[in-house]
Amino acid sequence: MLENRFPNIKVIESGVKQLKSKEHCVLTEDGNQHIYKKLCLCAGAKPKLICEGNPYVLGIRDTDSAQEFQKQLTKAKRIMIIGNGGIALELVYEIEGCEVIWVIKDKAIGNTFFDAGAAEFLTSKLIDEKPEAKIAQKRTRYTTEGRKKETQARANAGNVGSALGPDWHEGLDLKGTKEFSHKIHIETMCEVKKIYLQEEFRISEKKSLTFPRDHHDQSVTTDKEIWPVYVELTNEKIYGCDFIVSATGVTPNTEPFLCGNNFDVGEDGGLKVDDHMHTSLPDIYAAGDICTAAWHPSPVWQQMRLWTQARQMGWYAAKCMAAASVGESIDMDFSFELFAHVTKFFNYKVVLLGKYNAQGLGSNHELLLRCTKGQEYIKAVLQNGRMMGAVLIGETDLEETFENLILNQMNLSAYGEDLLDPNIDIEDYFD
Repeated sequence: MLENRFPNIKVIESGVKQLKSKEHCVLTEDGNQHIYKKLCLCAGAKPKLICEGNPYVLGIRDTDSAQEFQKQLTKAKRIMIIGNGGIALELVYEIEGCEVIWVIKDKAIGNTFFDAGAAEFLTSKLIDEKPEAKIAQKRTRYTTEGRKKETQARANAGNVGSALGPDWHEGLDLKGTKEFSHKIHIETMCEVKKIYLQEEFRISEKKSLTFPRDHHDQSVTTDKEIWPVYVELTNEKIYGCDFIVSATGVTPNTEPFLCGNNFDVGEDGGLKVDDHMHTSLPDIYAAGDICTAAWHPSPVWQQMRLWTQARQMGWYAAKCMAAASVGESIDMDFSFELFAHVTKFFNYKVVLLGKYNAQGLGSNHELLLRCTKGQEYIKAVLQNGRMMGAVLIGETDLEETFENLILNQMNLSAYGEDLLDPNIDIEDYFD
């Protein structure tokens, strides 16, 4: 499609075997070599699976694995989800007709995105019957089409497809075998200790638990059902299920590029890039999940391995490469001034701005909160009277106002609690 639209683009479908940075050359698995003037590495990240090679453990990262998950779910009565990030949060809410045991290592759900207060606000939504009307998303949608047969062949070859993006579950029918909407049990503060296949579990003579009915009924009952796979948790509980979804984050996909090349690598395993997306090697740039931002960032921006941020980085890296090739200088892109992420959890609009979780601010900050159960949750993070971040859940219409207050660093000390007073139209006031 791109080749048809842009005659100057050539697309090569092949894996990378080796990068020879000194020779400015990339070797591909189809046996060819490609000489470059400038190279940008955008190989993303791969899922950190809790256990490699187990047929009952699914990772969800790309379009292929999401389709495989949907196929497995149609036959499932109970699944277990491990992880507390974006994909886990979306899955837990979207799945219907299947018991879900959700295992998180933290005290509260979604702690990469919000604090315990926001988690509490959202958790109540899990118990409700799901509303029919989905909130509309106003953004460019990326979909895959006409590639089903080819996709299956590639999925089997163990190749990684394209990353999912924020609307990944829109086209999937996430329904299990049962006739109810939600049935979710959350196990907090624990991780997976051991995974047993059916036969191993039988030999171990251990007992697994039934799906907990409610939090008040503490009677422990042994599960009579035989499951394909069993999971022992670090809190000593054992549950059987049809399969396990491993949604425990990602690691930068640097493997094919490191051998024989002396890249500076960040603590998180990504290729370090400067404020022009340039790696430590000449003429090689990187963008998205594969890279680690090694410049001195704006006080209200941080890197997060998110689809939206990867797209901004790729766009900016292209501008930097084009400018460098004609010897021009270029300013840092505006999208790195302020961290901003818009998503949807549990059918609520969620906007995260700046240091929304007071990241790196130490104890020297204060929080302003406003919460209307079932409707909205607003949190502003202030330091020395200036807004440093915010979490907005629901239709608050405050994102532009808060974005401006964070960017212009106006001193808000005089307003105190009134800043979030629902009777004051703050948007109009600061217009």
